[in-house]
Amino acid sequence: MELQGKNALITGGAIRIGKAIVLALAQAGCNVFIHYQHSADEAVQTQREAEAFGVGAWRWQADFTLNDQVLALIEAADKETGGLDILVNNAALYYPGNAAKTTLDSWEIQFAVNLRAPFLLCREFARRLPPEKRGAIVQIADAVCFRPAPDHFAYRLTKSALISMTQMLAIELAPRITVNAVAPGIMMPLAGHPGKTLEGIAQTRIPLRRIGSPQFVADNVLHLLHQDFVTGVILPVDGGEHI
Repeated sequence: MELQGKNALITGGAIRIGKAIVLALAQAGCNVFIHYQHSADEAVQTQREAEAFGVGAWRWQADFTLNDQVLALIEAADKETGGLDILVNNAALYYPGNAAKTTLDSWEIQFAVNLRAPFLLCREFARRLPPEKRGAIVQIADAVCFRPAPDHFAYRLTKSALISMTQMLAIELAPRITVNAVAPGIMMPLAGHPGKTLEGIAQTRIPLRRIGSPQFVADNVLHLLHQDFVTGVILPVDGGEHI
């Protein structure tokens, strides 16, 4: 896909990995619709930085635990941009806790934000895409899913299900829409690991002996968007930790 002049919705696009994706798309000439929930000030700043590349940029607040706000988001994005070409499902919650410590509230909110919202957005994106257009969806999964462990129990389940959903949608939405995922490894400080530095973890867990960055994720999102003969791929960006 040629990104110049295309329109993209990026969820969780105000900060961290989401911001890196927004700015990479904007630099490539893509108009960006930035979703956020709590990061209002950061969304304003990210919008300004995107606009500096000469593209259109919008921002929209939505709570992904509420289905009507999820649907309102993609309706607004489709309308304001004049028609979406790209959907990047990045927004997610990451709560610690094994099965015994995972509360029902924690379970439900993570499944709502990490899985149900991407499902609704993917389905609505496909419905709204005109028959003559081609589109692309990229999900942000997580490399932890390649090695099961009981920590972050509900989170891991949501991301594993997101990977399965990516592959099922790749079949269902072909040939008009490609559906792929990037699975990042260690990029930023880990919740629930006090006293552990990223560099220390990298030396013991990552074959390449270094950590990644949000920019690595953004670069690989763009790589997948450029591929017209790739769909259903889950691309680990983790320095080889999944091996």
